[in-house]
Amino acid sequence: MKNLKSDLTDAADIRWLIDAFYAKVQVDPLLSPVFNDVAKVDWSHHLPVMYQFWETLLFRSGGYEGNPFLKHVVLPVDSGHFQQWLSLFLGTVDELYSGPKAEEAKTRAAMIADVFQRRMGLIKSTPLSL
Repeated sequence: MKNLKSDLTDAADIRWLIDAFYAKVQVDPLLSPVFNDVAKVDWSHHLPVMYQFWETLLFRSGGYEGNPFLKHVVLPVDSGHFQQWLSLFLGTVDELYSGPKAEEAKTRAAMIADVFQRRMGLIKSTPLSL
């Protein structure tokens, strides 16, 4: 059977993905208090920033400038928050898209979650072996 889902191909796809993902985050019992109550995210500002972030990561658009880690390091989160964030993101990608860019988005999200947790001291770093 042919896969009916297309791959991420442009800014419109990124917008659809990010809107769907953050709609889930906003009602998630674990994540919504951090985003809505602690960080008091202004969604009308945050979503366009996330569109640019993911367009830059996946399509090298160069539109995003910033340091996302600094915004997250001050939040009261633990590994469970990152696991839930990643689970929602991966699930949203899988619901909407299929293909190399969709796989890249999932890989990059996993890498982001891993790096942030390591830098925040939530999980131990392991030395890389060559």
